[in-house]
Amino acid sequence: MTSTATDVTTSTDRELITARHLINGEWLGEADTERMNPARPGELAALSPSGTAADVDAAITAAAAAQPGWAALPAPSRGAILITAGNLLIERQTAIAEDLVREEGKTLAEAKGEVKRASDVLRFFGSLGWAATGEVLPSGLPDTTITTRREPLGVVGLITPWNFPIAIPAWKSAPALISGNAVVIKPAELTPLSATHLARALQDAGLPAGVFNVVHGKGRVVGDALARDPRIAGLSFTGSTNVGLGLQEILNARRARVQLEMGGKNGVLVLDDADARKAAKVVAGGAFGLTGQACTATSRVYVTPGIRTAFLDALTEEAAQYTAGDGMDAPMGAVVSGQQFAQNTAAVRSAVERGATLLTGSGILDETHDGDADRPLYFPAAVLTDLPFDDAAVTEEIFGPVVAVLEVADYEAGLAAINDSRYGLTAGICTDSLKLATDFSARAQAGVVKVNRPTAGLDLNVPFGGVKDSSTNTFREQGKSALDFFTWGKTVYTGV
Repeated sequence: MTSTATDVTTSTDRELITARHLINGEWLGEADTERMNPARPGELAALSPSGTAADVDAAITAAAAAQPGWAALPAPSRGAILITAGNLLIERQTAIAEDLVREEGKTLAEAKGEVKRASDVLRFFGSLGWAATGEVLPSGLPDTTITTRREPLGVVGLITPWNFPIAIPAWKSAPALISGNAVVIKPAELTPLSATHLARALQDAGLPAGVFNVVHGKGRVVGDALARDPRIAGLSFTGSTNVGLGLQEILNARRARVQLEMGGKNGVLVLDDADARKAAKVVAGGAFGLTGQACTATSRVYVTPGIRTAFLDALTEEAAQYTAGDGMDAPMGAVVSGQQFAQNTAAVRSAVERGATLLTGSGILDETHDGDADRPLYFPAAVLTDLPFDDAAVTEEIFGPVVAVLEVADYEAGLAAINDSRYGLTAGICTDSLKLATDFSARAQAGVVKVNRPTAGLDLNVPFGGVKDSSTNTFREQGKSALDFFTWGKTVYTGV
């Protein structure tokens, strides 16, 4: 293997600008795809190769050859490698975060937090190498002991999105690896360097060649090849609902395991007994943090009549604090791409054309910039009101810093509105009533419920996933529950 000033084998600084495939421990592929900084037109953020079906085949072949040896390694030894990789991410945190800002657009504070999250995930699952994974159970037969075991699937495929480009690859890879699987991952095209940093940390920590493989490229090429290869025993995907459901059909057709985390249109109910300013901070943090580019972001809010005016006034003030700019020093980062910027713009403009009132971010109505490559992709925090409940801005995912606020008559009407969605990822309520908070937690149709907390933001040690079109709702991610997807159960009878 050779290295140059821009190869992944250099120190973790701005010299690391070229991502490559990682196949059987070697960095391969000619970089032919440019990724530009969404906040600085003309500034190259990263280069990456366009993977082919042949690259996927080579990666799966390497993974299949390496997996038995990796699974045979004692789990504490596998865990030690993950823990070391997590420590390396922290040592390299600032440089990795700066690369993340340049290629994805979020703020430096958010990027540093994401690198920390990836590190914590690796160390959490690494520690599970010392945890028991089976049970000893009584038998109805004499002189017989029953034990259970968890066995790895074999080779697993991972397809990850651009909005958490190092955290999501980590939280999918770590449970797969500690369980004894080998991995082939297809990172998002927009964020190749973040996944490269994760791969480098695992390689530098001593992960055997072939256990973790990376193939960059387009989803319709690399992702499709992963899904269709019979050697892929399971595939975990995070991305859009339409793409996820298409992958599910492919995997189901060959009876392979599939895990999907998809879209969200997350609602918050604000009741009269809530503190208007506290509720506004909760909603703003969920709606505008991470530039609204999170599947768990708050995008619709239902308020009862007594708090409506005070809440909207407070939310307008909060939105003003989220000024979009270069993530290196701005309170809110850039939108990830021109396509996403245009989608955000179209969503807001069309809502206003249908009669909505735009309380903040009104400059977007006069902006001629629809995602031009020569303009920074700064989109304002936008608050829409006066919308019907079935308006597209209320029902369809926008994936930007845009939130719609609607009035409901009372708690029951608000709960019904929260549940009236094809999605069911996260839901929230702002109230001082323990009774209503408890009732909401029980009846809200969402995989995650937040009480007086932003809908975005998750702890790594607890299960995460949604219902309806947000998830396959079979296997959860994160926490010990994440191990279930990557293993299968075996029961062993032993007689004496």
